[in-house]
Amino acid sequence: METRTLGKTGLELSIIGFGASSLGAEFGNVDLGEALRSVHVALDGGMNFIDTSPYYGRGMSEVLLGQVLPNIPRDRFLLSTKLGRYAPQHFDFSARRVAESIDISLERMKVDHLDIVLCHDIEFVDMTQVFEETLPALREQVQKGKVRFVGVSGYPMQMFKQALAQAELDVVLSYNHYTLQNDMALELIPLCAEKQVGLMNAAPFSARLLTNAALPPWHKATPQVRAIAAEAARHCHSRGVDIAQLALQFSIANPSFSTCITGTADPRQVTAWLEWAQQPLDEQLLAEVQAILQPIHNWFYVEGRPENNDPPRTVVE
Repeated sequence: METRTLGKTGLELSIIGFGASSLGAEFGNVDLGEALRSVHVALDGGMNFIDTSPYYGRGMSEVLLGQVLPNIPRDRFLLSTKLGRYAPQHFDFSARRVAESIDISLERMKVDHLDIVLCHDIEFVDMTQVFEETLPALREQVQKGKVRFVGVSGYPMQMFKQALAQAELDVVLSYNHYTLQNDMALELIPLCAEKQVGLMNAAPFSARLLTNAALPPWHKATPQVRAIAAEAARHCHSRGVDIAQLALQFSIANPSFSTCITGTADPRQVTAWLEWAQQPLDEQLLAEVQAILQPIHNWFYVEGRPENNDPPRTVVE
């Protein structure tokens, strides 16, 4: 699989990264055997980057990875986890918790170092603490050899702009903002390039919005957004294409994003992604689908504290 350099880190990430949130049953119940096999299928298919968090399954994702990773040579994969968010309403970005969280993640996954550690969903807290306490504490873990590179992850574009302006970062991870429906993450490309910060994208399917699967109960899409996305999916079906295929191919095509992280606990889906990545993007179908999605182009929702979010320029009511 094609790889791309992640900013100034020198890391070479596969253009599709394996997102381990599904191993934490974030989208529904999982078969443990199939979940573990999905990791092997991803790695064997050339997906060398794994992204997880102690938040996913409240530790379950990391624990399951710990059943797989010790049997795989450490130079075969790059591993990212997060810290700071541990349950829907439980955040702790203190320096003390940084050290504890990293040690727990290392123990759960049975590895001796983490390639990337991200401050998770920082839009939910006073970001001053993240910039002044959390990230410096993470740099201490880099000095100890437990972590190689650090950054932030979350949803609002405004949050990333503040972080890039005020903090020293190696990488950032944006989700739901470079898809068929929302390409606002394009705003981050020049900001990251200026500082040689690695830019990673996640969730090309926008939490199943751009698939034929039922949305999870927590999805924030409005009725209009759901209806128009379903229309786009039907159009793809009429052309003999799964909209998920078009969505993935679109999101991995932009070389400014080092990787596109997407997750599953189903090895069959991983196999499909590997096949889709080798097939050409249908530019005509892409244009047709983007035209259907135009009324909800760059629709977004508020996540976290209002002051950490963009003004609602294009939110569809």
